[in-house]
Amino acid sequence: MNPPEPLVLIVSGPSGSGKSTLVQKLIELPTTLLAISCTTRPPRKTENDGKWYNFVTEAEFQEMVARGEFLEYAQVFGKNWYGTPSKWLDQARAQRKDLVLEIDVQGALQVKQKLPGAVAIFVLPPSRAELEHRIRARGQDSEDEIRRRLERARQEMLNYSSYDFAVVNDDLERAGREVQAIALASRCRVARNEEQIRDILKSFGG
Repeated sequence: MNPPEPLVLIVSGPSGSGKSTLVQKLIELPTTLLAISCTTRPPRKTENDGKWYNFVTEAEFQEMVARGEFLEYAQVFGKNWYGTPSKWLDQARAQRKDLVLEIDVQGALQVKQKLPGAVAIFVLPPSRAELEHRIRARGQDSEDEIRRRLERARQEMLNYSSYDFAVVNDDLERAGREVQAIALASRCRVARNEEQIRDILKSFGG
């Protein structure tokens, strides 16, 4: 019996919604693999290459695009490029693991087109005021950048109907349980396990 294809879990949400923390909750589950995205933006002081992102030059990124190496890619704020290399799906398949993607709305729509069985989760802040508070608390952004992030958050949330699940991150512990429950339930979908179900039925002579 062939193992089922990797379950692809997409997590999106506005900057400051806490999606990275919830992704961490997903990869605490057994047999999950995090796809490391490539980006042309410079690393922040707290970031190391290869943990959450691989930092590349724009020329390197465009060469990868030309070679068809991305599962999805997009330009954010009209300047920096982000993309998920397809090799992560190959690795998930080889390791018999489910794949977690932390990507924006543009990327999520691309993946859903290519992989209709992917499960897309949208992480929302409880309110605009709370999101602004979280962004300001990081102390990383100018006033113009904060305004841009808030407007981008509004635009991203208009796409909520393209997602399968929505998790409001007003309580981290509860939200963490919810994303894990979504992953575990999605592993049990009939369509994903049909071959195994048929083999079990055969053992009954049916």
